[in-house]
Amino acid sequence: MAPRKSPRERQMLVLESVIALVFVLVACVELCDGATVVDVYRLIQYDISGAPFGSRLAGLNHHATSLHFSPHADLSRTVLLIPLREFNISFVKEYIAENKPLGGLLFLLPQIFNFENKGEVGSNHLDGTEELLKNVLAELEQILIRTNLPYPVYFAFEDDNINAVLADIKKSDITGQPATATTGGYKFVVSALEPKSLVSPSITNIQGWLTGLKAGDDAHQLPTIAVVASYDTFGAAPALSVGSDSNGSGVVALLEVARLFSLLYSNPKTRGQYNLLFGLTSGGPYNYNGTRKWLRSFDQRLRESIDYAICIDSIGSWENELWIHVSKPPENAYIKQIMEDFSSVAEELGFNVNLKHKKINISNPRVAWEHEQFSRLRVTAATLSELSAAPELLEKTGGLIDSRHFVDEKAIIRGVKLVAESLARHIYGHQGKNIQIFADNSNLAVNPYYIRSWLDVLSQTPRVAPFFSKDDPFVMALKKELEDHTDEVNLQREALDGMFTFYDSTSAKLNIYQVASVTFDLLLLLVLGSYLIVLFSFLVITTRGLDDLISLFRRPPSRKVKTA
Repeated sequence: MAPRKSPRERQMLVLESVIALVFVLVACVELCDGATVVDVYRLIQYDISGAPFGSRLAGLNHHATSLHFSPHADLSRTVLLIPLREFNISFVKEYIAENKPLGGLLFLLPQIFNFENKGEVGSNHLDGTEELLKNVLAELEQILIRTNLPYPVYFAFEDDNINAVLADIKKSDITGQPATATTGGYKFVVSALEPKSLVSPSITNIQGWLTGLKAGDDAHQLPTIAVVASYDTFGAAPALSVGSDSNGSGVVALLEVARLFSLLYSNPKTRGQYNLLFGLTSGGPYNYNGTRKWLRSFDQRLRESIDYAICIDSIGSWENELWIHVSKPPENAYIKQIMEDFSSVAEELGFNVNLKHKKINISNPRVAWEHEQFSRLRVTAATLSELSAAPELLEKTGGLIDSRHFVDEKAIIRGVKLVAESLARHIYGHQGKNIQIFADNSNLAVNPYYIRSWLDVLSQTPRVAPFFSKDDPFVMALKKELEDHTDEVNLQREALDGMFTFYDSTSAKLNIYQVASVTFDLLLLLVLGSYLIVLFSFLVITTRGLDDLISLFRRPPSRKVKTA
């Protein structure tokens, strides 16, 4: 019989056995644990007059599959991972139109749509692939924001980690082994609370003045020209809606025009006999709700002093043609003057400006262009834009495709020159004269570095107004910038009209777990069980002896035998 081990040796054996068990468990956890963590952005959830649109859920906990899934597969508890590069628009339309059940949707977008991407920017000349991707994403976005989807929908950007996960999922699907609780695979988990509606979302307008050369004590006796741009956005993913072109380009142009005229108006000798009113308005995607409230805050005297207003909208992606949209007839004296001023300057700069007249319907609450809010109050106004036709409601409002990659700052510079020179010729009475006040290489030249820096800021700042805080840093930055170039800058905060209701939970972390199959779990359980039995037997033998181990399995004698 082997000598019994000392108490210290027995303790060391127990400790070594426990450590070995821990290593086994850790190894198993590593086999089943998370593969990667990905930033994801939820499809917007909102209501219009009580009608629900967008993604109605945020939490996610399902296995993943690709577009190569079996035609007879049940996807009610599965996340469908769809790269935009492989996107089939008819497939999505079919699933949405027929209300087929899905556990969730995750769209993978190329990095060219990522506002954090620092790659090549500023080109109107897209290759065929980029143009196709842009068009497909634009169509997808409109489908998603106009549909009530009863499951979570997220967007993410391609990278090496998630591409590797996608490749594994495709391989499993193609070989007929989709991810399930039985076969294992990848599991997508987003831990998120139920989305809550935003309480009393507000919009903020910012205005500043450049006071003209006073003819008397009251500068408000002077006529006024207003330069206006809406700065907020709307898109399928609020956390990605940076709107570099719509309407980041308009905001940049307004700030540069304000900077240029502040140089002229800082000197009494070059100050014009016009007041200049600069307005950065909010609520643009929602029928220019902020513009309407801003204008209604004016007294009648101020509204009547406005000769005309120029609204700047989307001028960052054009080549040879811009459009001036008006509501008043082209025969109107002010409209004719605006068109003559802009056309002559455009001709000198080497491009065309066309006039598009669209009569407004007062009984229809839909407002297609910002200038129409002025026209409803009988104030002459026009919108300068690269768009030849008015977009539909919640269309071309700075969504997923509107990234820095597709905006050309040279186009914005030409737009700024057009606006600044046209206004200057009107203010200083130089109509019809080939006089460049803001000539290149002069002290009054357009500053491309200023334009680029503000375009970069706007292109990295999602601006869906209902999600702004009361004193949002971006709004405060716009206010400060106007204060540097204009006077009497103030904010006007208003409640967004109750027609729209928005919900929180716009971004999250997606945890991707590589889970084992049930067969693996059973095998693991068998291995661990066997190990524990062997460990238990070994410890009993070394501490008590073999006889004690055998006695544990003997049937105890009956009470009758013991009594006898």
